[in-house]
Amino acid sequence: MPSVFPPPPGARAYPLRTARGAFAVVDAPVPAGVEQQGVVLLLPGFTGSKEDFHRLHGPLAARGYRTVAVDGRGQNESDGPADDESPYAQEELARDVLAQASALGAPVHLVGHSLGGQIARAAVLLDHSPFVSLTLVSSGPAEISESQKQRVKLLHDALAVMTMAEVWQAILAMGAPEEVGGPARGFGKPAQMRQRWLNHKPAQLLVTGRRLCVEPNRVAELAAVPLPFHVLSGASDDTWPIPLLDAMAGELRARRTIVPDADHSPNQDQPLLTAHGLADFWDGLANTRRN
Repeated sequence: MPSVFPPPPGARAYPLRTARGAFAVVDAPVPAGVEQQGVVLLLPGFTGSKEDFHRLHGPLAARGYRTVAVDGRGQNESDGPADDESPYAQEELARDVLAQASALGAPVHLVGHSLGGQIARAAVLLDHSPFVSLTLVSSGPAEISESQKQRVKLLHDALAVMTMAEVWQAILAMGAPEEVGGPARGFGKPAQMRQRWLNHKPAQLLVTGRRLCVEPNRVAELAAVPLPFHVLSGASDDTWPIPLLDAMAGELRARRTIVPDADHSPNQDQPLLTAHGLADFWDGLANTRRN
């Protein structure tokens, strides 16, 4: 039976086998006639999935970058326990990322969106050796904003007394899902968005949501890691204010890219501009190494 999440043209969906289990990925190779410049591992955000990067695969492949977007443990099509919260501790998810990078068999450019950025940061702080660079997409230095904390609390309160299907119906009844603690607007049709929501494991949502509300500031630790950094965001963001992201980029001595006419998910709001911002950063690193 075909998946309700078909990969974009030229890409392949399959389970990536790692030392820590299998993870659902979408893998987009570089097309024939284009020289491969690198391999990219893409981590989605809270309530998100690998499909959030669908619109980046084509333009990044055209620039020479093989892209592998992954569902983390308990996200969408990657398995995980429904009720046991211990496998979703941040360090466990970070070790999953290290295993994913190892399974790809090449040093990778690591990209994390929102929650995925904080998990990526934790992975780099454990072991930076599998990575060529780290890009944080709309992912801030510490805990999320007070307004977003309220949305996460609303979601958690609902999960405590309702099934995932009931929560989805409640989210739709209250308004746009991204405005009431549910998934941000996504890649596909309502039926696909609903199925992705139902695929998520409740324990994963509970643990990662709580972590977003208490995440400590680890920017100084990250700045000590010998990797090139990139902070990319839309021109506005309710989860981490733009001045906060600017300051973090300064502390990291990172390249800073602001995508116009985009909010918290520039990868979906302005995929072509986002892809060019990413590839320009990586191309610049390659040029520096050659010189």
